[in-house]
Amino acid sequence: MGKSGIGVGSASIVLVFAVLCLTVFSLITFVVAGNDKNLVDAKAALVTGYYEADALAELIYSDILAAADGSDSAPIPDTIHGVQLNRGFSERFNTETIYFFCDISDAKALYVNLAVHNDSFDILSWRMYDKDEWESNDTTNVWTGD
Repeated sequence: MGKSGIGVGSASIVLVFAVLCLTVFSLITFVVAGNDKNLVDAKAALVTGYYEADALAELIYSDILAAADGSDSAPIPDTIHGVQLNRGFSERFNTETIYFFCDISDAKALYVNLAVHNDSFDILSWRMYDKDEWESNDTTNVWTGD
């Protein structure tokens, strides 16, 4: 007599294949979830650092305004709240400038540039700044067949 239908061996192979597929998909899911968590943590640290640096920059800016409104003989200090104030000149606006950096993270800082007028200050720039220098790669690797 001939046998008909699927044998026990075939069902076992299909079951093992299904379990392997589910195992691989679950591992992929865990890896992707871990990568997403690392990305979200890095973004949260960047946002937190930005708002801390922004609050410090606002405090420094208000102290600069208070020092300028005080007396004409008292100069604006070179350091406020541990942040070095730098002075420069803007040829575009033809005025003296004060600029400083507040650290956000190891790679980013908040850059603030103020235009100095006789009795007021204008904000020229208030932006996130990359501390690292960008280096271009001008080389082109071409396979020569060697």
